[in-house]
Amino acid sequence: MELRQLRYLVALADERHFTRAAAREHIAQPGLSQQIRRLEAEVGLTLVERTTRRVALTAAGELLVARARRILTEVDDAQAELAALAGVKSGRLAVGALHTMGPVDLSLLLASFHRSHPAIELTVREQSSEELAEMLRDDVIDLAFLSVTEHIQSRDLELHHLVSEELVAVLPTHHKLAGREGVDLTELAGDPFISFRPGSRLRELLDSAAGGAGFEPRIALESNESRRIRSLVSSGLGVAILPRSDAMGSGAPVAVAGLVKPALTRDVTLASRAKRRHSPAAQAFRALTLSVFDPTRRPAIIDA
Repeated sequence: MELRQLRYLVALADERHFTRAAAREHIAQPGLSQQIRRLEAEVGLTLVERTTRRVALTAAGELLVARARRILTEVDDAQAELAALAGVKSGRLAVGALHTMGPVDLSLLLASFHRSHPAIELTVREQSSEELAEMLRDDVIDLAFLSVTEHIQSRDLELHHLVSEELVAVLPTHHKLAGREGVDLTELAGDPFISFRPGSRLRELLDSAAGGAGFEPRIALESNESRRIRSLVSSGLGVAILPRSDAMGSGAPVAVAGLVKPALTRDVTLASRAKRRHSPAAQAFRALTLSVFDPTRRPAIIDA
């Protein structure tokens, strides 16, 4: 069993497509297929189910991929640490991000980090908070910007709270409550909601707050993109609960009202897998992020 075979299997698990996995690993597609077949022959089990339309992992494949991720992470981290000792600033950094980051400007953070570490290969994966938490636990990503849901909490994760942001009601401009500075959530009980999908902190907050107010929100449409949600609200298809930065920034015209009862906020938290030995690249990016958002640390200056 060779490390390159494990890398190919993990790439195939992520991409679910032989051609895309081969391109990601910079190998010809027949070569990748051949290595997967050799790996299957060595372990004596089928790891991948192949059809004309899709690639799926067998139970044995899923088990080996989970182990392979940990093995490859340890190898990559060891190589990065040795490179750092030799004065070579290279390696990989995979960062997970929420679909809506509010006041956290991830692009600016990444640009600043890249200026200091230009040889580090950067990857960004956007998912819901709960999906990001699982990716951290499986070592698919090194660090993640997420919101802490009731399902996430701190199980197996190290959490650093960065910022909190107010949530507001977003209404069509012709809505009967448009023009109000504040509304109670119960006043929206009869409206259809356009919401983030289950697994996101914003969906969890909406469901919990509505339940506390005595009603179940009627979800008309779902999206994990705040700009699309705002556009759908602007078109008169429903109301939404969004972070104030998404509601007030540039985009489709909507009416915005503060939530008076209950007042809601969501967090943006930097998370990593607890007890993981991080690569120098991950340590440097975490230090940069915390220096910007943690007032107890020395502030860092990020040029625009």
